[in-house]
Amino acid sequence: MPAKPLAELIRFARAHSPFYAELYRELPEGADRLDQLPVIDQTAFWAANTWPDNRVLTGPLTDAGVYKTGGTTGVPKFSPWTRAEHADSVTAFGAGLVRAGLRPGHRVANLFIAGELYGGFLYIENALHHAPVDNVRLGVGGAAPDSYIADLITGFGVHVLAGEPMKLSAVAECLVARGERADGVELLLFGGDLLFADLRPLLARAFPHAAVASVGYASNDAGLVGAPVPGDDVRVHEAFADRTVVELLDEVTGEPVTTPGTPGRVVVTNLFRTLMPILRYPTGDRAAWVDGECRRFRLLGRTSEGARVGTVTLPTEEIRSVLVAADPDRHIAGMQLVQRRWDGRDGVILRLGHIGQPPPADLADLSDRLVDAVHRALPLYPSEAALGSIHPLTVEWVPRSELVTNPRTGKLQQVLDERPRE
Repeated sequence: MPAKPLAELIRFARAHSPFYAELYRELPEGADRLDQLPVIDQTAFWAANTWPDNRVLTGPLTDAGVYKTGGTTGVPKFSPWTRAEHADSVTAFGAGLVRAGLRPGHRVANLFIAGELYGGFLYIENALHHAPVDNVRLGVGGAAPDSYIADLITGFGVHVLAGEPMKLSAVAECLVARGERADGVELLLFGGDLLFADLRPLLARAFPHAAVASVGYASNDAGLVGAPVPGDDVRVHEAFADRTVVELLDEVTGEPVTTPGTPGRVVVTNLFRTLMPILRYPTGDRAAWVDGECRRFRLLGRTSEGARVGTVTLPTEEIRSVLVAADPDRHIAGMQLVQRRWDGRDGVILRLGHIGQPPPADLADLSDRLVDAVHRALPLYPSEAALGSIHPLTVEWVPRSELVTNPRTGKLQQVLDERPRE
């Protein structure tokens, strides 16, 4: 379906959506530029986007596919797409898969999560179906046992695995534990979360000949955001031409970010969704432009993601980079920051996943080196700990499979707050 001109889309949303009519009530009648519009407040958006009595939609729900967005807590968030909107979206996404490395005749095992209105599996299945190259689609799903998938790879000659990073790494761990490697896998397509550097060594052991690429950047609520950009940096994407507009905004001032390398929060506008309009919607991610034309951006992680104890903030991305650099032998296969409180003080535990059973002595020595590396990067932490206001930083090793993930989506939970609520 053709994208609507921005001015027409704004007028349509104001005229037919009670939510947008109220949001734009004070705007001039002829407002037709994004910089004239307020950024959507997600809390207000989803408070109005309820069932029944929906105030966001521009018309009745009569012919649409419905996905559920959000995590496992709070009020369910339903995101409807008309038949035409969905077809256009998956067609564009399917073209992006070719940019990511999909080749004619590839046999693709879809390992994304299905069911309970979750969109991952269905969306990728449709994108593969609409991709501009022939491919063989194997609808496995994320609930399939890792051993089953490992057998399927060999038995069916799978070329491509598509799934959440934690599911891909679970299959890789299964292969490594069996003393096997999947030489025939040519491509690993990840989505739903960033693929962090600490998972790369494990994937390389199990899939030594596989390239790694993003399946693309989209979400159930924001819709299409960015297509993968070929190259070594799998975090780089660019907006889908004539379908989406991506802005990066300063997290404090809200002003546009245009300087390459400067972080900002990702705000997206869809030019083809009219049933549930998406105009300046914050995705919850951070990114930085990689070119002066502000076309290509590099994803940096979630906004405001990190652990905080006392006056010290531990950004997950910075901590992960420090740990990977301090672990040349690649013992770490996943990380999450755990906030706990004991003996009247808060503290942070670096929970690190490992593969197999490394010698305890090696892990103990490595733990000390890792803590020292974090202290050098964040000297405020040991200073606060020395004053007795927070507990010293500690390391907790667990099998990679015991890192806590979202039970519905399978995404790794970067930060766990286990402090008492009362």
